Amino acid sequence: MAQRYLISHLALLVIDMQKGMSTQAAGIRNNPGAESVMAELLGHWRKVGKPIVHVRHISRTSGSLFWPGQPGAEFQALLSPRESEHIFEKNVPDAFINTGLERWLHARGIDRVAIVGVSTNNSVEATARTSGNLGFKTYVVSDATFAFAKHDYDEVLRSAQEVHAMALANLQGEYATILTASQLQNVL
Repeated sequence: MAQRYLISHLALLVIDMQKGMSTQAAGIRNNPGAESVMAELLGHWRKVGKPIVHVRHISRTSGSLFWPGQPGAEFQALLSPRESEHIFEKNVPDAFINTGLERWLHARGIDRVAIVGVSTNNSVEATARTSGNLGFKTYVVSDATFAFAKHDYDEVLRSAQEVHAMALANLQGEYATILTASQLQNVL
């Protein structure tokens, strides 16, 4: 019984796993197997009945891949939510801003979250920072997140892996604990 109690206090947050993230327009990315790792984690969470939250980005910019009604705004089939799983929609990178996510977690006694999704340096990092600042024990699953190549402030093109690694480094220790999916099994 005690083990079930602990399990119920860890939620899986699946961030922005929408069809637009798998198009060429999204850019060059790292972690090509991230969706498979996410699907395995999602399957495990479902099997043991842990809370799952899906977060979908809805753009305020018409013409965006994530504009309401566009195919890019739809969830990827492999990672689509089930009816029993909660969905939050956001308009900014941080899943806690203007969504009710914090209240939803507190109402269920959830004090730990495991974050997967995209992109590591944007929505994942923003959500993890706020999660940690709000006092949630936060885990970011490194092999179940990915980023895109990006120019830095000095206009140097950074690879998707460099962007991913720097975002994880920004989070590690201060806001979150960075784990692989297999390491996450040890904290469940």
